[in-house]
Amino acid sequence: MAIQHFPLKLVSRRMLAPTVGHYTFVRDDGQPLDFIPGQFIQVHFTYADGTATKRSYSLATIHDHALGPGEAVEIAVSYVAGGAATALFEGLEAGGQVDASGPFGRFCLMPADSNARYLLIGTGTGVTPYRAMLPQLEAMIRERGIQVVLLFGARTPAELLYGDEFRAFADKHPQNFRFVPCLSRELPADPHPDVRHGYVQQFLEEFGPNAAGDIAYLCGNPNMVDTCFEALKGYGLPVPQIRREKYVSSK
Repeated sequence: MAIQHFPLKLVSRRMLAPTVGHYTFVRDDGQPLDFIPGQFIQVHFTYADGTATKRSYSLATIHDHALGPGEAVEIAVSYVAGGAATALFEGLEAGGQVDASGPFGRFCLMPADSNARYLLIGTGTGVTPYRAMLPQLEAMIRERGIQVVLLFGARTPAELLYGDEFRAFADKHPQNFRFVPCLSRELPADPHPDVRHGYVQQFLEEFGPNAAGDIAYLCGNPNMVDTCFEALKGYGLPVPQIRREKYVSSK
């Protein structure tokens, strides 16, 4: 898939959490953005002193090619106090434009996979690619009956990005998809039975990672990714069955 450079025009934004915004763009050159769920784009801008820089954002778009030219390009943006990228996005109004390139990355579901189950593990905006993967996962559930467990680490219920969408997907596929929020600081008043209190790495054992049937995806906080990577190797998963993408906060 060819890397392209293109302008993006902001259509809308909404807050997903107190410090995370969901931004919907269209390509301002009238072309669709062809990508594989799990890939990311880079947004290019300059510091006040004129130095060029860029930030990477996983694509959150539910990708169906149905919108034609100008297909939506959706990302989740974490706000960092004093951050240059934060200033760029917070100051962006509908119709405003940013410069972007992509798609990049290989954090994708593989058509050749023959596993019985996916363990999808994420923290913060690290769940963004899993939202984009939902149509693919639904097709895999329908076509070969895969099981999926999504372990999502956050501090509070307010920080469960796309949590309502993941819960709705789990309700639609109760035999095949489990959404397991792992909340480290605060539980909801009436938690779903699959809500856990603690960090994602504390609950891996509950799901019995198994080299014979599992492929794991890890995305988000680097410490979580490293800890879960070592734990999954300890359960016997070979490295090719543990796919990783680390998110590093940057100003």
